[in-house]
Amino acid sequence: MNELANSFAFNNAWLIPALPFFSFLVVGLFIRPVSDKLAGIVATLSVATAAFLSIWLAFDYFSAFPAGAEHPGLISWSFEWLRYEEHLAVNVGVLVDSLSILLMVVVTFVSSLVHLYSIGYMKGEDGYGRYFTYLNLFTFSMLGLVVAPNILQTYVFWELVGVSSFLLIGFYYTKPSAVSASKKAFIVTRFADLFFLIGVLLIAVVGYNAMSMFGAPGSLPDNVSAFDFSYLTSSGVSIMMNNLGLLTPAMILIFIGAAGKSALFPLHIWLPDAMEGPTPVSALIHAATMVVAGVYLVARLFMPFAASGTALLVAGYVGAFTCLFAAVIACTQDDIKRVLAYSTLSQIGYMIFALGVASATETLGYTASLFHLFTHAFFKALLFLGAGAVIHAVHTNNIWNMGGLAKKMPITNITFLIATLAISGVWPFAGFFSKDEIIASAFGTHHYVIFAVGLLVAGITAFYMFRIYIVTFLGKARSEAVNKAHEAPMTMTIPLIILAALSAVAGFVHFGDFVSVGAESGHAEGGFPIWIPALLSGLSGIAIAWFIYAGNSERSKALTERLGAIYRVIYAKFYIDEIYLFVTHKIIFRFISAPIAWFDKRIVDGGVDLTGWMTRRGGAVFSRLQTGQAQTYTTWMVNGVIAVAVLIWIFVS
Repeated sequence: MNELANSFAFNNAWLIPALPFFSFLVVGLFIRPVSDKLAGIVATLSVATAAFLSIWLAFDYFSAFPAGAEHPGLISWSFEWLRYEEHLAVNVGVLVDSLSILLMVVVTFVSSLVHLYSIGYMKGEDGYGRYFTYLNLFTFSMLGLVVAPNILQTYVFWELVGVSSFLLIGFYYTKPSAVSASKKAFIVTRFADLFFLIGVLLIAVVGYNAMSMFGAPGSLPDNVSAFDFSYLTSSGVSIMMNNLGLLTPAMILIFIGAAGKSALFPLHIWLPDAMEGPTPVSALIHAATMVVAGVYLVARLFMPFAASGTALLVAGYVGAFTCLFAAVIACTQDDIKRVLAYSTLSQIGYMIFALGVASATETLGYTASLFHLFTHAFFKALLFLGAGAVIHAVHTNNIWNMGGLAKKMPITNITFLIATLAISGVWPFAGFFSKDEIIASAFGTHHYVIFAVGLLVAGITAFYMFRIYIVTFLGKARSEAVNKAHEAPMTMTIPLIILAALSAVAGFVHFGDFVSVGAESGHAEGGFPIWIPALLSGLSGIAIAWFIYAGNSERSKALTERLGAIYRVIYAKFYIDEIYLFVTHKIIFRFISAPIAWFDKRIVDGGVDLTGWMTRRGGAVFSRLQTGQAQTYTTWMVNGVIAVAVLIWIFVS
């Protein structure tokens, strides 16, 4: 602990989120109007410096608390923002523990590579400086979320992530589809966030009442707030909420918010459309930042979720269904970025169901989920950036207009293949280890349905990933653009090489020594029952994809025709978007919104209009009494006096 107290990185951990924020202000207000090129350089250097500090902080923290030791949550920096009353205050600060350090390292490292890649990818684009301004804002927002010591700071930055993603997805604001996609993402996630807010208020109010009656638990300082994670994750709050019957509803409400941000079924519809933004944005959103925010939230509140049990089980089955549902759709899509988007949905499903099968005593799923978050960040970012290099070269997203790019783009080909092997769970690449632990955690906790889903999806994942690899890089060129294709510039290939190296070796990290909860940690003891079927499932998917798509294109056409209506339904993404449109336009707009609009226009506005009309008519009537003639006023005065005298005489007599 003394070593950490003297650590520059720990004492100045606030710089990690602050550097992208300062860069956002400086680049946006001063540099961007002067020099686009300088804007990209400054924005990239700021995030790279934050990544360096994050790695430094991780080294110092895990040196002070090595493997096997407890990894406490420490407040590096804090100040009081709002105080309502005793034990109900909101502090803005930086929480340093194993979970926040993991996310800080992943977010800053991947973001710095995306910034570097964007210098080459976005060259010559209108709004180049604006793009880097938004990218800095997004990185700051995500970092503010993961270092939050309390749930209200998390919620504020949660919303700021939504705003900055709206700006990035709609970057090409002259393109109607991009504008529509940005609005769709914003509206869907805001809908989910309403439930999140209700859950936050519910858990905080009950926690505050518990603290008012019983005080802070002995393990916590007296100045702890009802919003602080250190208090909300304590057993006393969970026990009291369980006794009141409120723990499960609160956790499910919070999970709905997590499901919206992580695009879990049925709130997944915004994520594939988010591909309308620049490809590096897709790499950042889909790999290490926005979509894993929901996973982070469930992990941060894991102990209350585990105390509920039911809420955690709901998360597990929603994650498992999303995992299978998205993987099946990915098998039919032709847009390379949309395949990767549905792949992200499926992999997030893996992470969520791993958390769902865990418990307070069986915590391997917790470690496995975050291990997969760690490895997935590298190979999914690599897949998106590799896809961006291909799109940059051939100017199309459709894989059937590609082919034969292995010779034209050798670096992109090799790095994309490494990422494909990693996500397919092939040994010794990173995805093999993290996916194996997830499947093992489901089997070890006797969730056999979820285990079967995980095993099946491992094969489906390998199938659709090798489908796009074979069609994109192997075979003959399918368009003239392929013949003119060439390797991307160094600013784009260097991030590909770095991410490829990490995708190859990240699985060898003994992750449980660094990130765990409770007493258990470490890797699963794979053994025969687990890792062999998982590996065989992946290899089977690769073999099937190779048989169908390598060399003989007629096989894929014949398969499509044979599947007929089934293929068309899957290709149409099970018509989920159409169902949403029908419910929205034909039911909500017609039977809810239209009556409300009528009431607002006719009753509310009509009442205001009636008041104005009555005022005008009354004014017109009374204005006729104002003639400006003295004899008229005298007549009215005399008549009034007579009328009053008559009334007095009648009532008095």
